[in-house]
Amino acid sequence: MAKAKGKVIFNQDRCKGCGLCVDACPVKIVQIDTNTINKKGYNPSTVFEMDKCIGCASCATMCPDQVITVERD
Repeated sequence: MAKAKGKVIFNQDRCKGCGLCVDACPVKIVQIDTNTINKKGYNPSTVFEMDKCIGCASCATMCPDQVITVERD
């Protein structure tokens, strides 16, 4: 049986960088992007190793601003 894969999409312009999604990710691939500042002046969250995403949607569930979309294969 193939391992489920996922893809995480952040609406980075709406992200306030609270970090709840970082803590919620079981495979620890969501991070605060300290090299980017969004329109609101925050460092948004992003995924640096998308190939490791399991599509569990824990990050999206924890996001208080609903800026995360998860797609599964």
